[in-house]
Amino acid sequence: MQRYILSRIVQSLVTLLGVSVIIFALARMTGNPLDVLLPAEASAADIERTAELWGLNKPLPEQYWIFISNAVQGDFGVSLKYRGQPAMGLVFQRLPATLQLAAFAVVISVVFSLALGVLSAAQKDRPLDTVGKTIALLGQSMPTFWLGIVLIWIFAVKLAWLPTSGQGGFANVILPGLTLGWFSVAAFMRLTRSSMLDVLDSEYIKLARAKGLPEWKVLWKHALKNAAIAPLTFFGLIVGFLITGSVTVETVFAWPGIGLLAIEAVNARDYQVIQAVTLVGAVVYIVIGLIVDVLYGYVDPRVRYS
Repeated sequence: MQRYILSRIVQSLVTLLGVSVIIFALARMTGNPLDVLLPAEASAADIERTAELWGLNKPLPEQYWIFISNAVQGDFGVSLKYRGQPAMGLVFQRLPATLQLAAFAVVISVVFSLALGVLSAAQKDRPLDTVGKTIALLGQSMPTFWLGIVLIWIFAVKLAWLPTSGQGGFANVILPGLTLGWFSVAAFMRLTRSSMLDVLDSEYIKLARAKGLPEWKVLWKHALKNAAIAPLTFFGLIVGFLITGSVTVETVFAWPGIGLLAIEAVNARDYQVIQAVTLVGAVVYIVIGLIVDVLYGYVDPRVRYS
């Protein structure tokens, strides 16, 4: 197990290095930040002096080396938009808001998708199964930005039950949390249903029922545990998505998280903040993937590490 974890860590570091190159290149494809930093009437001397101040006059390989060598030490530079503030400091300021939103969406996803997936499989081709499949189809068909706007129109504008945007109390997180978690509920529910259907046809499930075990114990203790491998893999991806992929939802609801920070950084061509936000997202995905791989052995004893 230790050797496997060590090899996965090495692979993760190599992946992170490759991601850093891609991030560095893509950030510079957003345009020249001098166009945003300086007014249109800036002189050539002003442009040259500003480029030198921010290190933008150096060759790209040298800029990348400065970026990666500082990033290893936790220094991602100073924001161009929020002048004087460290880029990673801005990410850490916004991260709690994104984690709050993601945590609510994860709870929504797990509770509803597991319940719907298991019950839908147990009631195959019955009305409850039809309801579950309809929810899954709608959930994966509706764009998150459209769903967010519709929820705002119904519950905030028409009914005036919930606030339209911003971060505040629990009421503020309900609409963006539902919007963010809706797609994952649909996808996770379909995968859980499919895995449960495969397991419910197994001989040991038929034997458990023949022994007279209660149906709830057959479903939730024996069947779900053995059907959990595929949903567990997807759950890791979903958690990563909910933390790092909330750009659209945070923009629609003006939620002050790292997704909205990323949009602001791209619009301002703020290289340092773009790189910091994206690398944090990459680290989240890599760490969650490693955790899921290790959990395989505990969920399914048939999995062995070499």
